[in-house]
Amino acid sequence: MSTKKMTTVGVLCAMALALNLVIRFPMIPTVSFLNYDPKDVVIVIGGLMYGPMTSLIMSAVCSGLEIFYRGGTPLDVVMNMISTCAFACTAAWIYKHNRTKNGAVFGLAAGVIASTASMLLWNYIITPIYFQIPRETVAMMLLPGYLPFNLLKSSLNAGLVLFLYKPVATILRRSSLAEKKVYEEKRSRGMVLLGFFIALTAICVTLALQGWI
Repeated sequence: MSTKKMTTVGVLCAMALALNLVIRFPMIPTVSFLNYDPKDVVIVIGGLMYGPMTSLIMSAVCSGLEIFYRGGTPLDVVMNMISTCAFACTAAWIYKHNRTKNGAVFGLAAGVIASTASMLLWNYIITPIYFQIPRETVAMMLLPGYLPFNLLKSSLNAGLVLFLYKPVATILRRSSLAEKKVYEEKRSRGMVLLGFFIALTAICVTLALQGWI
């Protein structure tokens, strides 16, 4: 990894952690102990720039550092990484092999599905051990709680990535933190509008579930 790439990844990790500190809120009342934070948006952007391995490294760094200011256990780090990597690495891997607008959209959609499915499985396996509750209780929470939370969370992140990728990429390029070839695609108004629509829909659904609208 070049010095410039290491610097850029470090800056992105710092951005992800800053967002994690500033923005954090529940999305689904039935699982109010699960909170949304937007760090995955930055981790996905890093993956789209440099590939799935970068998303994996950023996920490990951010998840590891998060326990120092939020507390937690190694199990929290593992679950955090599973959720992030299922989304970010899937999207980055598909985009790496199809660096087009359609590839980005398909990669993010696949990431949403992979993250949601993986968290249903791993919460069913790990949550009873972590909280010392019957597995049957967790099973009853999967469809009304864990499924909509992870689906909304991943969809909101996907929309924000589509909306923010090009501006973030442009800032990094103009700051000489990344090479121009990483951002060959022109910004598409359609992609921005799609990202805005997906993010707005996820936010409105969240607000409706919380009874705020």
